[in-house]
Amino acid sequence: MISIDGLTVEFGSTTLFKDISFAINEKDRIALMGKNGAGKSTLLKIIAGVKTPSRGKVTAPKDAVIAYLPQHLLTQDDRTVFEEASQAFAHILEMEQQIAKLNEQMTSRTDYESASYFELIEQVSTLSEKYYSIEQSNFDADVEKVLIGLGFTRADFVRPTSEFSGGWRMRIELAKILLQKPDLILLDEPTNHMDIESIEWFEDFLINSAKAVIVISHDKAFVDNITTRTIEVTMGRIYDYRVNYSSYLQLRADRRQQQQKQYDEQQKFIAENQEFIERFKGTYSKTNQVQSRVRMLEKLVHVEVDEEDTSALRLTFPPSPRSGNFPVIMDEVAKSYGDHLVFKDVTLHIQRGDRVAFVGKNGEGKSTLVKCLMGETQFDGKLTVGHNTQIGYFAQNAASMLDEDLTVFETIDDVAKGDIRTKIKDLLGAFMFGGDSWNKKVRVLSGGERTRLAMIKLLLEPVNLLILDEPTNHLDMRTKDILKSALLAYDGTLILVSHDRDFLDGMVNKVFGFGHKRVEPYPGTIRDYLEKKKLENLRELERK
Repeated sequence: MISIDGLTVEFGSTTLFKDISFAINEKDRIALMGKNGAGKSTLLKIIAGVKTPSRGKVTAPKDAVIAYLPQHLLTQDDRTVFEEASQAFAHILEMEQQIAKLNEQMTSRTDYESASYFELIEQVSTLSEKYYSIEQSNFDADVEKVLIGLGFTRADFVRPTSEFSGGWRMRIELAKILLQKPDLILLDEPTNHMDIESIEWFEDFLINSAKAVIVISHDKAFVDNITTRTIEVTMGRIYDYRVNYSSYLQLRADRRQQQQKQYDEQQKFIAENQEFIERFKGTYSKTNQVQSRVRMLEKLVHVEVDEEDTSALRLTFPPSPRSGNFPVIMDEVAKSYGDHLVFKDVTLHIQRGDRVAFVGKNGEGKSTLVKCLMGETQFDGKLTVGHNTQIGYFAQNAASMLDEDLTVFETIDDVAKGDIRTKIKDLLGAFMFGGDSWNKKVRVLSGGERTRLAMIKLLLEPVNLLILDEPTNHLDMRTKDILKSALLAYDGTLILVSHDRDFLDGMVNKVFGFGHKRVEPYPGTIRDYLEKKKLENLRELERK
């Protein structure tokens, strides 16, 4: 369907990748993988047509629609949500208006035999043929269906886009893409701001309705569920696997093991021949053999072993001081903003050692309840923080709240106290801020680097209640795995707000589901919760 031929990208003397070629076929659902800086986003931008390669080309059928969702974008502020999403059909509306304008000209003119009149007829005919070849549907119904699937309510439809956060604006842009029914959808970290239910709806759409998809994502469960093919970008070239992400990991390990074996055998072969050359290079009777081996080594194609990203977060939470039996007790807690009720009658008792997940749709109050607990907002009801409870809090916007004018070192030096101040560089090194990166300004850091920097603050003092609100946004899979391992080893009480099912899996023993202005307890794992919710949805369907 779409062909990528000999793509090369060079920056000065640096080659990002060279002579990359592959084809994208209908129904391909491709995960684009590789370490940070390998060129994944650049490759996606070239396929989307927003970036030009140094050499090579992307070939697509004339009428192919390629839709691209970048990581960061902004919708227009002067439209409502429904109006902005309806821009997906702007080209059809423009066509309607153009046909109407041409028909009006034909009606008002009387020079029926002139060349310009025949040209006008030809224009109307061509445009009308194109217009009527487009599959007609109820555009308003399509817009409504997609917006509700992505988590918007009907009340949201008439609200201006300016009232929504960046994450919700991203969903509006995603709605526009899905409504275009493109031949190829390019997605760069699409699930960063989605709740679990919206992600599941999105997965279902991509699997059952999309034609072809290429996705860059750090959400392992999402990637595993939707993709059937994995293309890895590494060391300037690609490897193409016709399998999902989990199977690709095993095949990549097997490939590297085979490369290492070939490399070791070749190094042994080279060493033996070099030893022979050194030993007999002055021996007349061996001259031909020596020269033959020298020429052979000069022509030898050296085996390369694919690089491994050995930079790794070294993360261990300090031992927790002992807290009381119940670090958090809430009785009949309610929160409203003016006439808007967020939740009411919230009663929950969190015991020492509990590992709790707050889950539910965006806007149902998960982060708001955390803010009540942290004393950042007023509420009704009773909330008690237990005896000797020492809280470590990672807010959802912690990374964006960092002072951009400070350096990495200054950011931590400003808040560190006591003996830890002598170990700041060691701490930064453990979080992959080594060498010159200490002196980098916060403004030049990537989203993942900012998240790591904000997380260092949690390690400055021992705590016995960790509250993390969407800590995995912008973290790559390896870093998320390291954070998960550290949290599994953490001996205090844990409250996690997250939409990442794979991250939550095996991490929590209690789930609180947010929805319909209430908070309901679900004892058990995140899998138990998801299975129970699906049953509840089926029962609701039967009742309807």
